[in-house]
Amino acid sequence: MVVLNKIYTKTGDDGATRLANGEPVSKSDLRVEAYGAVDELNAVIGLCRLHTAQHDRIDAKLARIQNELFDLGADLATPHDPPPRWEALRIVASQVARLECEIDEINDALKPLDSFILPGGSPLSTHLHLARTVCRRAEREAVRLVESGQTVTPEAVIYLNRLSDLLFVAGRRANANGADDVLWKPGATR
Repeated sequence: MVVLNKIYTKTGDDGATRLANGEPVSKSDLRVEAYGAVDELNAVIGLCRLHTAQHDRIDAKLARIQNELFDLGADLATPHDPPPRWEALRIVASQVARLECEIDEINDALKPLDSFILPGGSPLSTHLHLARTVCRRAEREAVRLVESGQTVTPEAVIYLNRLSDLLFVAGRRANANGADDVLWKPGATR
């Protein structure tokens, strides 16, 4: 259970923080960067949800995803080595599989693309594209953490990869099933 009695503690005033296992690290540590990007993504998805009044099914997915992003943040904030003294919260394959099913469900209603899409159209679609780009950055941060030699739950990286795809197709769904997508016109302004 999480208990937050005091919001400011002054313990991070020197640029340091602690991981979930209590290990002190710099606020610029790769692990902190990764879960910080996930936190930012969660906030952007909150912005998306301000525009879901006409999209109950998208809103329900985004609400669940926001909770899962806290799980993902906890996963990334808990190093694998040394193993924690408790059962760490980790992203699991069934969470990735659910995203894949939802991507397929949404995508089945969309016409195939013949161009790249520019973020735009409806406010919800535009915000979902913003969330997608933040998600891709969070994914890059998680990959950077792996490349540094630190262990990361493989499903955590896969989850971010699939989530960016879900945000893309949800953005198309929010644009009248793609009818209001803003298409890239290569070289149109030359």
